[in-house]
Amino acid sequence: MQLQILGRLDLMAATGEPAQDVTRQTRLMLACLALAGAKGLTRSELCSLFWPDRPSAQARNSLRQTLAAVRKALSDDAATISLHSDLEIVRLFADPSSVDVLVFRRGVERDDRNDRIAAAHAYRGELLAGVRTPDEVEQFLAAHRHSLSDQAQRLAELLSKADGADGEALDAARGLADRLLQVNPAAEEAHRVLIRIHLLRGRTNAALRQFEHCKAALRHELQAEPEEETRRLIETAQSAIVDAPKKAKQTEATGQIPNATAPPPSIAVMPFDNLGAAADEYFADGVVEEITSALSRIRDFLVIARQSTFTFKGSFADVRTVGQELGVAYLVEGTVRRGGDRLRISVQLVDSSTRAQLWSDRYEGTTADVFEFQDRIAAQVAGALKPAIRHAEIEAARLKPPTNLKAYDLVMRAFPKLWGQNAAAIGEAIPILREAIRIDPKYGRARALNSWCHALNATYLWTADPEREMAAARQEVDAAMGLIDNDPTALTAAGAATSLCGDQEGASALIEQALALDPNNAWGWARWGWIGIYRADPSAALERFERATTLSPLDPSAFNTRMGMASALACSGRPHEAVVIATDVTKKHPDVTWAHRLLAAWAAMAGDMATARTSARKLLAANPNFTIRHYLAIPGFQNMPEYHIRLAQGLREAGVPEG
Repeated sequence: MQLQILGRLDLMAATGEPAQDVTRQTRLMLACLALAGAKGLTRSELCSLFWPDRPSAQARNSLRQTLAAVRKALSDDAATISLHSDLEIVRLFADPSSVDVLVFRRGVERDDRNDRIAAAHAYRGELLAGVRTPDEVEQFLAAHRHSLSDQAQRLAELLSKADGADGEALDAARGLADRLLQVNPAAEEAHRVLIRIHLLRGRTNAALRQFEHCKAALRHELQAEPEEETRRLIETAQSAIVDAPKKAKQTEATGQIPNATAPPPSIAVMPFDNLGAAADEYFADGVVEEITSALSRIRDFLVIARQSTFTFKGSFADVRTVGQELGVAYLVEGTVRRGGDRLRISVQLVDSSTRAQLWSDRYEGTTADVFEFQDRIAAQVAGALKPAIRHAEIEAARLKPPTNLKAYDLVMRAFPKLWGQNAAAIGEAIPILREAIRIDPKYGRARALNSWCHALNATYLWTADPEREMAAARQEVDAAMGLIDNDPTALTAAGAATSLCGDQEGASALIEQALALDPNNAWGWARWGWIGIYRADPSAALERFERATTLSPLDPSAFNTRMGMASALACSGRPHEAVVIATDVTKKHPDVTWAHRLLAAWAAMAGDMATARTSARKLLAANPNFTIRHYLAIPGFQNMPEYHIRLAQGLREAGVPEG
């Protein structure tokens, strides 16, 4: 038999199937005994853990019944795992390879490469992750959980630092570090492991991105900066990774060796204060959207996505604090006042670390001038940060404004509703976008966003007629073609809709075009990640989702990116890790009910039937018409049939009706 308590709570029979007729309490007791090791637990301790409120005699009687149930569960494979007890002590005797925590502890204690690799694989997640436990049991587990997590971090570092570490050892260390960061994004040792592995494999840019992840997480979670060891690792990246031919070529062309470790300037455009009527709030938001988009198209900057900066909307925050939370050196702040057809925009560029104002300006004119203002602001911000960037670089990528300002207003009103990704919000966005299209039929962005809304309705089965919604999505994508060639946001929306309609090749072309125009487009990277899932390429998908997270660390729709990361893990044969992420997402975002269809399937694939059935019930409560037949018909999933079939089977086992 196999007892698994790291990242899950499973007792598996020798056949690999879950042990039958074993209660949750029985499995919990086995977990506690496994953690106690050779010392075991006294009968009094077990009674206090599992029956604290019962009289002593009654508790001991319950213990005897439970121990009998445990022995019965283990009877088929007593040579592998067995229970030994006397009048006072209860111990679990087990072959070390049959209990994951024993495999892990053996690898931590021994100076042996193979044992360490096995230990890294055994640590599939935090001790009893996602398992509800009584308060007394939880207190017992807490110290073990903390100790095991610390040991896992040290193990990952040992594997990544080992002399002559080979690919297998580094892969084990990377997988372990990834799992640690899913539980604690601010685990600096795990970030350091990933940075070191990237450097060992010659991926300097990936190491720098991981360092940015680390800084953002530490600032957000702990209000702290990276330790000296982490900073030293990055500072020596150029000398650690020697790419002589490339350096020689750069030296010949420029006369100097570029500093590979210096990250590009980082900037965030904060929500502008609306000094006009309350009804013009959306207009101020639209101005920020366009300035952010214009700056993003300049490849010399790392620009934080609008969704993250808008988490600060309506609140006062010191620029230094904001800079630390977003991980940026510069902030753009401003005000917008609109009265009738008159418009005034005031803007300033601030160094977030010193609070010094680097540049400011004011723009006055009519509302019809807003498009010119936005590009001028972006150009002047760019010029203040890096004078070598010319205004013409932005003008070349400038969006084609709609011919009717009213249509632009409507699209700006629809934007906040698009990020919620729930049926109600999308239901409100579609009529607004339709009105924008009625006013300006050539407004490509409105058509592209509308296609995305219809594709969501069909994919998440928020409609009684998915085929009609898919047809509407395709129609709007076709209508947008030729109108959105220079609009990264619209290209992303059209690419996302095309992907959900099942054409991954066409979707990739649109998303790649969007990212060529705007390499800082977090939404584009996230949607490209989902295309990786639909193409059954989880490794590429995970890298793209990580890039999206770097570009928008506080994104309100980060739940979608996290579900994408979980999908990549599940598609790679790691459903237990996917369940951990999805469980956290559904707890923090109860209105994102579509996540339950994935959580239910992954939990069933991982053998966690309690979670699977609970999620299936929540899914059906939110969407009573959801069936396996409808799910199998979703076009976007047709390019990954094997994984798609496994998901459908998981839903079936979780209790979703066949239809």
